[in-house]
Amino acid sequence: MERTLRIDVLTLFPEMVDHASRFGIPGRARERGLWQLHVWNPRDYASGNYRNVDDRPYGGGPGMVMLREPLSRALEAAQRSQRDAGFAASRTLYLSASGAPLTHRKVAELASANAAYVLLAGRYEGVDERFLERHVDEELAVGDFVVSGGELPALMLIDAMVRLLPGALNDAESAAQDSFVDGLLDCPHYTRPEVDESGAVPGVLVSGDHAAIRRWRLKQALGRTWQRRPDLLAQRALTTEEGALLAEYQKEQQRK
Repeated sequence: MERTLRIDVLTLFPEMVDHASRFGIPGRARERGLWQLHVWNPRDYASGNYRNVDDRPYGGGPGMVMLREPLSRALEAAQRSQRDAGFAASRTLYLSASGAPLTHRKVAELASANAAYVLLAGRYEGVDERFLERHVDEELAVGDFVVSGGELPALMLIDAMVRLLPGALNDAESAAQDSFVDGLLDCPHYTRPEVDESGAVPGVLVSGDHAAIRRWRLKQALGRTWQRRPDLLAQRALTTEEGALLAEYQKEQQRK
């Protein structure tokens, strides 16, 4: 079968995930058949009259914990559906504040793999640890902060993955020049008018000198990363040209 990215999401708010994924680049790519989305509500797999999906944590404390049984049944249904559709390999990812930081490198790795994914969007205080230990392949965090549920982080991961799929962007070069792709933040961008009340576009960008434009953009990317994300710069081995451009940028900042 022609390779298509398939993502299944386990969520208590399936309409939220399905609706949001129909906009922008993910929406257009979904319409083109570049990826598939299937949502599964653990409440549909809960037992009892009230179809509970959570309970109080052992040991006490605030909040509720998602039950293992409904999640296990929902995951089994999602994986069975993936196999029936011809997807032999599947990985289960849990969007969690306790997970490893989600980076561009990890997103690119996930998007390029010939696999289907099940994303677990947790709620409440978290998920029964026994489910995570048995079924989850990786825990991923979108930042050092906490949100009310895993739906928004799951949508962020989906968007980041889909934009890397061949044919998802009208101009594939856009993804190649994004922040983090080469370990640097993106350079500043300008559009019309050339001059307005806030100032003028840097002259080099309207010079038509492509070599000078490339050099300016690289210098700005290096400088912006140095100012805003020095941790990224510390991980990068600079070329001779990059080192010279960064030194030039730093001198310019000292003169301001």
